[in-house]
Amino acid sequence: MKILVQSLLVLTLTVSCRSSDPQIIIDSMIEKHGGDKYNRSHIEFDFRNRHYSTTRSDGIYTYSRTFSDSLGTYNDVLTNDGFTRFLNKQEVVLDEEWRRRYSASVNSVIYFGLLPYGLNDPSVNKKYIRQEKIRNVVYQLIEVTFDQEGGGEDFEDVFYYWIHAQDHTLDFLAYTYETEEAGVRFREAINRRNVNGITFQDYINYKPSEIVPLDSLVTIFEKDALIELSRIELDNIQVNLL
Repeated sequence: MKILVQSLLVLTLTVSCRSSDPQIIIDSMIEKHGGDKYNRSHIEFDFRNRHYSTTRSDGIYTYSRTFSDSLGTYNDVLTNDGFTRFLNKQEVVLDEEWRRRYSASVNSVIYFGLLPYGLNDPSVNKKYIRQEKIRNVVYQLIEVTFDQEGGGEDFEDVFYYWIHAQDHTLDFLAYTYETEEAGVRFREAINRRNVNGITFQDYINYKPSEIVPLDSLVTIFEKDALIELSRIELDNIQVNLL
């Protein structure tokens, strides 16, 4: 049975190398990065002095964020049923606007931290753009947009994912954003590592000197003309499979 499963995986990855079907390409990338392990796991990590955790099992999920300030310890919890904030273990009453903001903040960090998991959510629309070379390596470029229903408050954002044509890894991504001031960002994956069967990676976060189309960012990147803004780094990662 193990040999059969391995053979099917090799066949899937081989087909995805030659395919222009965005669903096949995304499926192969998710499989390469962790596959079904995402759906039955408890994951913890630290990001910018805040502790995050996510538990997923049979479609039920719990995302949490813990941090402290002068008032005490906060615990933000996002589940299938909604968002709740606790301060020193007491529930905080929030209006809808702040509930939405905190929920989006927790979800955003975990979404980016666990990429490419999430790209098969029902609200995700995928489009194959083309093959493209970055530093003489061939990538398959996929565009991702979101339905308004289920796509979150940033559903109008557009994402580009550059997927290694042979290794099926997510090496680069770019996106537009419309909150407050519109702009574009380009991210380069670094420090890739495997933790208990799931691949994690950090990113260098870049911006161009002016707003440009997403499909022009690779040219600017290869000219070393993008501006480094920050590093997206996950620390103290732990993975327990359920």
